[in-house]
Amino acid sequence: MASWRADIPPSGARVESPREAVMVEQLKEFLDSRGVKYVSIKHSLAYTAQEVAASAHVSGKEMVKTLVVKLDGKQAIVALPASEKVDLKQVRETTGAKNAELATEQEFGSRFPGCDVGAMPPFGNLYGMDTYVTESLTKDKEIAFNAGTHTEVIRMSYAAFERLAAPKVIALSKSVL
Repeated sequence: MASWRADIPPSGARVESPREAVMVEQLKEFLDSRGVKYVSIKHSLAYTAQEVAASAHVSGKEMVKTLVVKLDGKQAIVALPASEKVDLKQVRETTGAKNAELATEQEFGSRFPGCDVGAMPPFGNLYGMDTYVTESLTKDKEIAFNAGTHTEVIRMSYAAFERLAAPKVIALSKSVL
């Protein structure tokens, strides 16, 4: 029988990096300092919003997918349910932008220090960016979103998110279900 060493993860296991742990703690401190009630849910490694929702046992309509778009070249966050797909034409029309396109990971990766690429929380205001949210999310009592890693989500009331992030509510998606 092989001996187990605590410092070596089993084959295929993922160990949270100190950088990721710092981001999660900073997000929790931000929420705590503003008196927000939330639940932190650890889950198995997942990358897409639908995979995260399934792994964390959260409804796809309450799981927030955070995307970075470029509106006339300026980066902004759009937040929509995992069960919906961003409609860039709608985003362009409802924001008044002449051009709307998805930003690449290379373009926005450095804006989110301590976050796994693709696991950014939907608080654009924390990163000097506008936040747009689809109207369907405003109807949810609670939402869940990546906490900066691919292994932890935060679940909180939409009302608290709205108070902290001050998102602009627009039409920006269409259902894929």
